[in-house]
Amino acid sequence: MTEAWLQAPQGRAAAIAAAVAATVPVIETARLRLRAPVIGDYPAYHDVFTSDRAVFMGGPFTPDGAFADFCQGIAGWMLRGAGMWTLTLRSDDAPLGWIYLWQEMGDPEPEIGWVLTAATEGNGYAHEAALAVLPHAVALFGAGGFVSYIDAGNVASARLAIRLGAVRDLAAEAARAEPDLEIYRHSGKGEPL
Repeated sequence: MTEAWLQAPQGRAAAIAAAVAATVPVIETARLRLRAPVIGDYPAYHDVFTSDRAVFMGGPFTPDGAFADFCQGIAGWMLRGAGMWTLTLRSDDAPLGWIYLWQEMGDPEPEIGWVLTAATEGNGYAHEAALAVLPHAVALFGAGGFVSYIDAGNVASARLAIRLGAVRDLAAEAARAEPDLEIYRHSGKGEPL
């Protein structure tokens, strides 16, 4: 993707974008940095969300749908005080994936979620990043006040939610009445690294 619209803003626009991004909390772990998304992260997001990797998230998306989802994650910071972080190594700013603490349109509760690029899966990055976000989630929504919405076929994400201390919420699933949706409620006390 080399379209001109993907270029970083310049001048005053760059200053405004940087000021808005500075309001997003930066969270660091031993290996990772969770930071505000920037337009330069979108090509990697596009690649994930327009591919079969997005099958458990309602995809694959169209390019317009992937961009709308990317924007929804960013807008969450302004609209709800919680949104999406880009996950990078501390030593390299390239996107490894994204961690969400958001409430998508139509969702009854805030959600913590994660998605990685194919090349970075299997390194423990989602666990490390989500574990680092849990205290932030508890501070915003309280213990038990946020969930993970997971497609019934997404075994890896369900295992991660359980490892983070979440338990299936069958009452929330019944209320939602989507047969392929599992809802995991988080206490905020995940398994330590």
